[in-house]
Formats: sequence, structure tokens, C-alpha cells
Amino acid sequence: MTTTSGPLVVEFHVAAPPPHAFGVWTTAIATWWPQSHTISGDPSSITIEPVVGGRVVETTRDATTYDWGEVAAWEPPTRLGLRLRLFIDRDETSEVVIHFRADGAGTRIRLEQTGLERLGPAGSPRRARVGAAWASITTHFVAACEAGWAAQT
Repeated sequence: MTTTSGPLVVEFHVAAPPPHAFGVWTTAIATWWPQSHTISGDPSSITIEPVVGGRVVETTRDATTYDWGEVAAWEPPTRLGLRLRLFIDRDETSEVVIHFRADGAGTRIRLEQTGLERLGPAGSPRRARVGAAWASITTHFVAACEAGWAAQT
């Protein structure tokens, strides 16, 4: 993970091909996204509408919805862009671009988050918190992605 100014970058590998990794990220997000990193703490679903401009929404068991942002790029199975405002004000929205690139043993994933620099002095501590959150979140993703792929093969 990069900790200097510029985009926040998190890179990691999964032992599954890009179409599977992209699918787990976009259609099975509620199965691996940590509940501690949701608004309700117990969502029944998290949906990414598969189109540029589509919504990213958390839905609770009582049908309450929470807007996480929208889709900025939809290029399966290689690229997903999201404008996220999870836990922040709308004017603090940042963009997350996730690249899924095949390598010899699965998929190399590169996540880049931009927009934190617009926050001025508040950007540095936010960047540290967001970087730690992504480290936790991606660990959950890798486990779910690889378990799902192993079950299919």
C-alpha cells in the first residue's frame, strides 16, 4: 500500500481468474464486505447496479436503504470505478478504481482511491483510516473469492 500523497493504492492477488474476481466484487459484495464497515452494521444486501451511473446501495432487513455512491466505470471483468461516500458527506466523495488483471496464477488487483487530497489538512488522517480499512476489507475479499473459486473447480 502506498502512503504518500497522490492516490491511495492497495495491490493484492487472488488465486482466481478476473471474471470470477470481478463477479465476487460486484455481485456478492454482501457476502464478504465486513459488517463493521457498513452503515447499518447488519445489511441484508449490498447492491452495485451494473451500469455507469448505477447506484451502490446497502439495504437492511427492514428495507431501509443507505446510499454508498454510484458506479463511475463498468468494464467487466477488468475495471470497476466507484464514487463512494460511505461514512462521509456528499461533498467529500472520493473515487475508487479497481483494476482486475490476469496473471499466471490468478488475478492481480490494483485499487486506487483519489479525492482524499481535496480535504486539505483532514485528508491525511482520513487517508490513514481509509488505508487501514481497505487492508481489512481486501483480506475478506481474497478469502471469499478464493473459497468460491475453489468450490467451482
